[in-house]
Amino acid sequence: MAGNSRTTFTKRQKERARQERQAEKAQRKAQRKQEAGSSPESSAPESPAELVITHDEEGQPVGFDFHDFAN
Repeated sequence: MAGNSRTTFTKRQKERARQERQAEKAQRKAQRKQEAGSSPESSAPESPAELVITHDEEGQPVGFDFHDFAN
């Protein structure tokens, strides 16, 4: 019987550690969610109105390059 109590104790320790990790994970998730909700401007995509249309010598519009979309 003595060996049986040892395994029970070990199982309880593992379960307690698992629950603590789960609680910490939930806390970090809630913190990230709160931080994301407090600053919606940083996650909002750029609006197309901020792009500047340029023209060549003949007055034709020049297409956008990937540099035009850089932050």
